[in-house]
Amino acid sequence: MENLLVIILTAIMIAILLNLFLKRFHIPTIIGYILTGTLISYIFSLRTNVELVNIAEFGIVFLMFTIGLEFSINHLMSMKKEVFFNGLIQVMVTGGIFSLVAEYIFDIEQKSAIVIGFAFALSSTAIVLKILNDNGDIHTIYGRKVLGILLFQDIAVIPLLLMINIFTASESSISTLLGKTILSAVVVLGLLFLVGRYLLNPFFARVVSSDSEEIFIASILLIVVGASYLAHTFGFTYSLGAFVAGMMISETKYKHQVEADLIPFRDILLGLFFITIGMQIDISIIQNYFLEILALLIVVMIIKTLIIFILLSISVNKRISLKAALSISQVGEFSLAVFALASASSLLDPVINQIFIVMVTLSMIITPLILKNIKPIADLLVKESAMEHIICSSGWNDHIIVCGYGKLGQEIVYRLKKIDVKYLVIEHDINYVKLGQDRNEPVFFGNAAMKNILVQSGVESCRSVIVAINNEKKQRRICELLNSFKKPINTVVKVADYDEKKLLSDLDVNHIVNQGRVVAKSLIKEAMI
Repeated sequence: MENLLVIILTAIMIAILLNLFLKRFHIPTIIGYILTGTLISYIFSLRTNVELVNIAEFGIVFLMFTIGLEFSINHLMSMKKEVFFNGLIQVMVTGGIFSLVAEYIFDIEQKSAIVIGFAFALSSTAIVLKILNDNGDIHTIYGRKVLGILLFQDIAVIPLLLMINIFTASESSISTLLGKTILSAVVVLGLLFLVGRYLLNPFFARVVSSDSEEIFIASILLIVVGASYLAHTFGFTYSLGAFVAGMMISETKYKHQVEADLIPFRDILLGLFFITIGMQIDISIIQNYFLEILALLIVVMIIKTLIIFILLSISVNKRISLKAALSISQVGEFSLAVFALASASSLLDPVINQIFIVMVTLSMIITPLILKNIKPIADLLVKESAMEHIICSSGWNDHIIVCGYGKLGQEIVYRLKKIDVKYLVIEHDINYVKLGQDRNEPVFFGNAAMKNILVQSGVESCRSVIVAINNEKKQRRICELLNSFKKPINTVVKVADYDEKKLLSDLDVNHIVNQGRVVAKSLIKEAMI
């Protein structure tokens, strides 16, 4: 226990110091976590154990869950071309080309070549979606193309793992294994659909009525982990179950608050995941096979980029196609799971397996640098100028955000409707949320004093924010958050009196409406008639 605490403390210290240093050069924290894992593994003579990897994989689970929250079933169906056409073509063409190269150029046995080829077709969901989420590019056209392909790749992991079982199984026929997989998919998706359709809303209503943040967060964890475990039990990936669970909750009025509460868990576990990736790097393999690894890395990333670029160029302009292709040119974390299973099943030589692990890890390290500089790279390689429009998943743009749906909030909404202005309301009292939803108003459950809730409400593309709540501490917190955005946000705040107004005097608030003063003026005006 004491040794474990020393390892944890050392890892935290190294991660903090490394990331503080790397941030000075605008290098993403992901690289710091991977380097931390490599250093820890050599300082304490560790190699990643299965239990630690399983825990760390839940970072991807929470990431996929939050992505699922952004995409309802209707939204996913609107992306069917990106997921089921682009994704399918990319995986089949890329996997087929790499398989043929492995078999006929490097003389690798056919079964092993197929596994290697299709593992190389997979990209890094964890790294790419995290960075696209952080920089807002997930809602651009190229971000949408990337997301669609990555979602299909995540689905493709299932038949790929099944393929390894088929190659190594002697007691079961191919038709039996395929039948079991199809039956499992029907059962899992059916159960999750029934839960989402009939149980989630009443369940969350009961949880929220308890007025306990702890119970609310515990309920979210129950749903995420439960859906992931159900999918894994039936032979699918944890992250696929989490993604479906996120899509189910996206249909409810609680989606914004759920996402805001879950982000800390996601980021912490993602950091742990990248540390475990770093722990798998074997320095001796790099020393002995450096040129081979470098050549493999360059060739794989160039071939993937060309395939995806050509595929997407059919439907979108070259600039968008190039940015999407560069974004997913790496080989991803699920490939490491495929290589591990293939090695354990004697389909891969241990040395080749280690070379692949190092190559995959290096490609993942390079990815944040590519994504950070993707616009200048696109400018350099493609002269075609193209406007890239933001696709806001919530559909909100040039609207007014109303914080609070009490008596004043309701009056504001009534008057906004009369002048036909687009708006949405953020309310933390579930009774008011229910009232608004009964009136078919866009009233969402969430705490407006949380930055993620404001972001999810489209604050950076809104016309104005009206703060119509009575809690003076919460008022100030909301105004502080609105000031923290790079883009100036037109903020209108209602205060009860002069004392409340003084509390906001040091903040950049565009309009402060003193309720007492306005009411007094109106009363005197009416009295003097």
